[in-house]
Amino acid sequence: MDQESLKYWIALRTVEEVGCVGFRTLLQAFSTPKAVFSAPAGALKSVPGIGPKTAEHIRSFSGWEMAERQIEEAGRLGVEIVTCEDAVYPRNLLNIYDFPPLLYVKGSLRPAEVCVAVVGSRLASVYGKYTTEKISRELALQGITVVSGLARGIDAAAHRGALAAKGRTIAVMGCGLDIVYPPENEDLAVAVADNGALITEFPFGTRPNPPNFPMRNRIISGVSLGVVVVEAGEKSGSLITARIAAEQGRSVFAVPGEIGAAGSKGTHRLIKQGAVLIENVEDILDEILPQAGGSLLAANAPPPSPDGGLTPDSGEGGRPAPGDPAGLDDRERKLLSLISSRPVDIDTLIASSGLAAQEVLNALLVLELRGLIRQLPGKQFQRKESSK
Repeated sequence: MDQESLKYWIALRTVEEVGCVGFRTLLQAFSTPKAVFSAPAGALKSVPGIGPKTAEHIRSFSGWEMAERQIEEAGRLGVEIVTCEDAVYPRNLLNIYDFPPLLYVKGSLRPAEVCVAVVGSRLASVYGKYTTEKISRELALQGITVVSGLARGIDAAAHRGALAAKGRTIAVMGCGLDIVYPPENEDLAVAVADNGALITEFPFGTRPNPPNFPMRNRIISGVSLGVVVVEAGEKSGSLITARIAAEQGRSVFAVPGEIGAAGSKGTHRLIKQGAVLIENVEDILDEILPQAGGSLLAANAPPPSPDGGLTPDSGEGGRPAPGDPAGLDDRERKLLSLISSRPVDIDTLIASSGLAAQEVLNALLVLELRGLIRQLPGKQFQRKESSK
């Protein structure tokens, strides 16, 4: 879309009281945002939901310099402003009632890609982060794009899991793309943009204010076929995402946790309310693959390695097959040496290895996916007999 036309899209989106639904009805009535601004007051007021006050806001709009600055800032930051009429706009998102008329995108979108959202508590446990990374990595290895919100805790773990599999991931922001929130996830945000996309409906300069996040959540679920909740307290924002997902007709999944743990209360309540209890990625795939046409998602699968072989995670040509300890890095070897046939809990592994908790989580994930160890109830790990 040319910049002159885009200016009217941005302007109409910022008109007071128009909103996403009002924007859609105006676009249906007048075909283009430019035509909306040229319409007489009587014609505007005849549009369902557009009253005299909103019509006056449109007629008196004067923020054209602001709209032009948004376009200039997008060019400076390498951000694309995508409208709901553009081919790359996520197709699933168009199916929700209040889809955003435009998105600010840092990275790349694939309109037909199969997405699953993975969300949860900011105050995640070590086990919650580990489980999230495992689920997200395995989804990415199936060619599924992992969607989350770049928040602390479960969200960040979801993005890291997808990136570890060299897969695609999308982070939906509750602020403008000129702001990274939380700031400690700046490096993660760069990696997400390089291997998927950062997206938001909020213009540049929008701060991460609390009301923005429920709005952000409808996009997280809207682009996805299903939402996985890993850990959530009784008042977690992830429960809002799950509720919105159900209202949008998306599948809702919940990972069961320890009885009595604060982070389990929300997920257990979801299960009681009918969410699909999941124990592994197959539980998710069984639900969403029929919606995705039952394909193996080859179009979204990680790309071949530069040497022409399969990707390092494929188990052929690149990395050793499951159960083969060759090709481990120093951290993975260290963790493997601490795990025997006698179960050992994750806290002991962190203390014994001298590694940071995140390093231990990453290494355990690799070892489990390689078939070298198994996870047991109670956050414990055991070496498989075949790996001795």
